[in-house]
Amino acid sequence: MRARLSDIARQAGVSEATVSRVLNDRPGVSADTRQAVVTALDVLGYERPERLHKRSAGLVGLIVPELENPIFPAFAQIIESALAQTGYTPVLCTQTPGGVTEDEYLEMLLDRQVSGIVFVAGLHADTTADHERYQRLIDRPMPIVFVNGFAEGIAAPFISCDDKQAAESAVAHLAALGHERIGFVSGPERFRAVQRKLEGYHNAMRRHVPGYDRHAPDELVVLTLFGVEGGEVAAGQLLDREVTALVCGSDLMALGAIRAAHRRGLAVPRDMSVVGFDDSPLIAFTDPPLTTLRQPVAAMGNAAVRALVDEINGHAAPRSEYIFPAELVVRGSTAAAPTRRLAKTSHIPAA
Repeated sequence: MRARLSDIARQAGVSEATVSRVLNDRPGVSADTRQAVVTALDVLGYERPERLHKRSAGLVGLIVPELENPIFPAFAQIIESALAQTGYTPVLCTQTPGGVTEDEYLEMLLDRQVSGIVFVAGLHADTTADHERYQRLIDRPMPIVFVNGFAEGIAAPFISCDDKQAAESAVAHLAALGHERIGFVSGPERFRAVQRKLEGYHNAMRRHVPGYDRHAPDELVVLTLFGVEGGEVAAGQLLDREVTALVCGSDLMALGAIRAAHRRGLAVPRDMSVVGFDDSPLIAFTDPPLTTLRQPVAAMGNAAVRALVDEINGHAAPRSEYIFPAELVVRGSTAAAPTRRLAKTSHIPAA
């Protein structure tokens, strides 16, 4: 057996200890190294141990907030596929109002001895939530990675879309079309993504709209519940304030805004322009097709899995935030500002 281990180690270019870990299906070996040892077995004519014939690297928890917003199934699909390619079996945990909580899912995943956990827009994204739960995971240690929602003080990899840049791009696009009364609609301000979008919105409004004052009352901003209904209610309030365009925190909120406009007999984009966020599946086929900021879901999901697998294999990923730019996708829901309404509100007075 000693000679056999040395032959395999030499062929694979690894240590005998590493060969032993692979043959005994133990953790702590990267997927590439494991494959090199298995290949060496085949080249030297040794029979693979039964445990390596159908090997699963283990279970990985994937916690998403809900599946009603199409962006979350899109993230889940990418992450699950990437995990499967590395030999891991994903365990999808979906939260619903009044259902299983994130903490309850964590207990279940720990009981099943998962190798790591990916959180997508979880409680880490809520600046008012207690983040001590994540520190306890790190102390175990349990490899974890977060997608969308940066939290200070957690020593783990974060994968985020550039929400600030996204909002700035949306406002710049609308301002270039002649809009000045540009409203902002999103979810509660306690979420990090909303805070960053709001910052980008204010920065761009101050840069592109004459007379806009960042410290003036936020008459053009309505923060409400995420979803179609929240977008509809918020848009109705801003239409009362004679906005001609809206930047929305999600595609679903943008669809709610369009519904609010239609119920008032307004046409989109003739009377009001709307920009969404996410570019979730099928959003290009709405009526009108929605102008939106596209999250790079594939790139973000794959990056999250790479970081997690590195953590599992003992190659610690940098404890920092990786930020991915959003792409402005211009479709049919934005157009030049209506001159009739602009004549009423041609200037936003400073406070």
